[in-house]
Amino acid sequence: MAQGVLCEVNECMYWKSGNKCSAESIYVVSPESSHHVSETEEPGCKTFEPAR
Repeated sequence: MAQGVLCEVNECMYWKSGNKCSAESIYVVSPESSHHVSETEEPGCKTFEPAR
């Protein structure tokens, strides 16, 4: 499990109680429109998988 990683997306299969992320590693990318995050955009978590 990734240490010290918090996540509030409880629809993700890696979300655990206490907003912990149980994925072994995390992959985060910039918005597809650019390589920089603006104040209105957020980076995307490519590790996300829908909870079953």
